[in-house]
Amino acid sequence: MSETLWIEKYRPRTLDEIIDQEEVVTRLKDFVKDKSLPHLLFAGPPGTGKTTAALCLARELYGKYWRDNILELNASDERGIEVIRKRIKDYARTMPVGDVPFKLIILDEADNMTSDAQQALRRTMELYSRSTRFCLIANYVSKIIEPIQSRCAIFRFQPIPREEALQRLSYIAQSENVKVTEEGLNAIWEESHGDLRKAINILQAASALDKVVTEEVVYKVLGKITPVEVKEMINSALKGEFLDAREKLRVLLYAHGLSGLDVLKMMYRELTSPDVINKFSSHLQAELIELIGETNFRIVEGGDDEIQLCALLAKIALKAKSGG
Repeated sequence: MSETLWIEKYRPRTLDEIIDQEEVVTRLKDFVKDKSLPHLLFAGPPGTGKTTAALCLARELYGKYWRDNILELNASDERGIEVIRKRIKDYARTMPVGDVPFKLIILDEADNMTSDAQQALRRTMELYSRSTRFCLIANYVSKIIEPIQSRCAIFRFQPIPREEALQRLSYIAQSENVKVTEEGLNAIWEESHGDLRKAINILQAASALDKVVTEEVVYKVLGKITPVEVKEMINSALKGEFLDAREKLRVLLYAHGLSGLDVLKMMYRELTSPDVINKFSSHLQAELIELIGETNFRIVEGGDDEIQLCALLAKIALKAKSGG
């Protein structure tokens, strides 16, 4: 197995390599072509290529001088007002190298910056706009103050589609001589929720655990149970077999060490899957989802995991037995 992290090894180097963000890539290419750039705000879920897009933009914009013309900061570590007043201002004052008339400051996880730091940044963006452009990267654009949003061109990144993510994972596995089954790839996708970075990390961890990456290996490396065990518990409750469902629940809680919220999330996923939910009326479907939501609230508010989950299974069993 390669000693370098796969996520860095297989990171796209050019904008053309970025998958399923066509609108974003097209707009960024226009900026590169004109060698003109506004302040940027990249927003979207984790693992969708925001930081990668910023680095690819820098490479294509500055060419061989790209490292000399960018300052990359992770705002979750350096997010105070002093960083804005000192390090960013000092860098913004310097002139760029090459034929592009401005430098680029990349602020990753900018939504974790304090309010004071964001207020200081808004003024800095105006004062040094001739020599510096800012690229802010955030998971939650609502956490960026409105004055900064209005100064930026906003690019919204979408979660990586299933087909594109599986294709990329298969390519990485083939390049690293890792054997992975179709079920293993599907399990990685289910657990990554559209986050390609997380998916690659899971694949790398699973490949270190076993020569063949299967569904069982994926859940083992994540410290989670397979959906089959949760599905069996739900099926028992839906058949009205409460005691059997309760025993399966206790295995999940104590033998596997899952929290009540973990079990609830897996139950929700299984209850909304087509092979389970299509067996029942839409009225019963709605009631089951409502029960899960109520149980989630009770556990978050401090209710005992086992008692609340047993109550949930009992309600499901009663509703199923009475036909909803």
